[in-house]
Amino acid sequence: MAQCFGNENDTSGKGRQMPVHFGSTEHHFHTISSPLATQIPQAAGVGYALRRSPDRAARSIAACYFGEGAASEGDFHAGFLLASTIPSPTLYIARNNGFAISTPSTEQFYGDGIASRGPGYGIDTVRVDGNDILAVLGAVREARRRCLEQGRAVLIEAMSYRVGHHSTSDDSFAYRARSEVEDRKRIDNPITRFRLFMESQGWWNADAEEELKTRLRADVMTAFKKAENLKRCELGELFTDVYGGEEPWNIKEQREELTGLLRKYGEVWEPWRKELAKFKNNGQDLLKR
Repeated sequence: MAQCFGNENDTSGKGRQMPVHFGSTEHHFHTISSPLATQIPQAAGVGYALRRSPDRAARSIAACYFGEGAASEGDFHAGFLLASTIPSPTLYIARNNGFAISTPSTEQFYGDGIASRGPGYGIDTVRVDGNDILAVLGAVREARRRCLEQGRAVLIEAMSYRVGHHSTSDDSFAYRARSEVEDRKRIDNPITRFRLFMESQGWWNADAEEELKTRLRADVMTAFKKAENLKRCELGELFTDVYGGEEPWNIKEQREELTGLLRKYGEVWEPWRKELAKFKNNGQDLLKR
């Protein structure tokens, strides 16, 4: 939630990333980034580095997630070529949900999905029902075992269907029928499938389901309200974490230019600041912007 708001607790992006583009040094998550497929060759490099690290070679692999749309980018082939010719324990998980934003998979490639590409690079590959949680778990465990034992990349293609819109700016019913989505949600819903399995084993019931939803909804709103009232990251963070070593001249120049602008327009905005401060939320947001 801190990352969504870009507040002072956003340690992964420091207010510079889009929402849900988080990262975690503690948990070894590289920051999520929107440009398609850039992470695929990067993951091959990370896997190679892990393989060359004596304290991690026997227990750590790199894991890389992407959609079938990203697999149409050139970086996909560059990454797979790197992972196969300079072998690295890298697990590639392709989530084939049928759409790259508004482009259906039938218009993205002429072939049998993504799995057919793995053998061409000499990479062990498995296609799995992405809506079957236990099947995915089993496939990932086996893939990880092979990555570690062989020191090579493995590809998993998880077959699914995107029932939601791509983003808040996307209306998916403009390019697919509403009835198609509703049928998928009713017939092949991974959450419903796993819930029915758990109920059949006596591990879950309707009361537990309702309690969980209520508790999680309250947890989300608590985190939302807390993050909403924290200070935003300092504007100076725009210039950090880009270069190692001495700061280059162009970054120094941009920082000085920003400082001058803030001084120049600070006096002009001061009368408005007092008026905007009267509005608890929107006013504060406007001030910070």
